Amino acid sequence: MHRSHKIALAALQLIALQLFAALACASAATAVGPRSPREARTSDSAVSHLTTHLSVSNPTTAQRRRARRLRRADALLPGIWGGEHIRFEVTDAGAKIDLDCAHASADGRIFVDSAGRFSVWGTYYHEHGGPVREEEEARGERVRLTGRVGGSLMKLTVTRGATQVGTYTLTRDREARVVKCR
Repeated sequence: MHRSHKIALAALQLIALQLFAALACASAATAVGPRSPREARTSDSAVSHLTTHLSVSNPTTAQRRRARRLRRADALLPGIWGGEHIRFEVTDAGAKIDLDCAHASADGRIFVDSAGRFSVWGTYYHEHGGPVREEEEARGERVRLTGRVGGSLMKLTVTRGATQVGTYTLTRDREARVVKCR
């Protein structure tokens, strides 16, 4: 095969791969619907940015990195994640978290990047055993929930200020083992 034919074949393969990726993004956006007009514009511009950088040669490392960064973040699907001492229920509005002698919530949907990483703010409530007194009110503390999802596994770290509450390993569709204070 001549060198020019090999280059043309490589270019066609690259175009086919990028069109496949663009169609996958478009079908996912159609199924979920745009989250906001700005995000709809961002994903459209990402596809047009990728198509304007088509060249006859293979993409450079910088072009591949740029394309990875432009991929739209995906939201965690609603469902239960469970592990030792934690139950993490993802909802359309965020997440509800049950811990040993505590509970928390995540503010807003949880979006993961192309590497499966996420970071969201939430509210943490410490619980105690015994009855709740009338004058006692639940005071939540701001926490940062960071983690990484890979397949059906999640690694989650809960941080309150400079203090790490805990790091947990969770499995999708698994009930948790949580001990509540009584």
